[in-house]
Amino acid sequence: MTPLESLHYAIGELAYAVARADGNVQKEERKKFHNIVEAELRCKDYAFDISDIVFQIMDKDKIDSETTYKWAMDEIRLNSHYLSPKLKETFITVMEKVAKAFPPVTVNEQSLIDRFKKDIAVINGDPVFYEKI
Repeated sequence: MTPLESLHYAIGELAYAVARADGNVQKEERKKFHNIVEAELRCKDYAFDISDIVFQIMDKDKIDSETTYKWAMDEIRLNSHYLSPKLKETFITVMEKVAKAFPPVTVNEQSLIDRFKKDIAVINGDPVFYEKI
């Protein structure tokens, strides 16, 4: 997997954490998440099935939101050189849309989003890498 694909896999993990924060992930939530990612990243050449893979793996392993969040942030930090300011904004937008996909946004969901915004704010990519894309 390329660093950019790894970043997108991480957003899939984070979306899972948000979706899972208010209980089980419903089939409709998966579909909406996939549609949100596709809409937000439509002008890019990414493999959108990453979101489906993430949900299948996480559901099978029954991983909790906190563990999922930690894995995703570790992946983002590891591949941060490709994390452009625009991609950070897109990731935040995706997280917020996933939370709003099935109202209301719960306290747990909002807490994860707020934490994500804080954690990602201090991570800066390297223009040498992300401007090549």
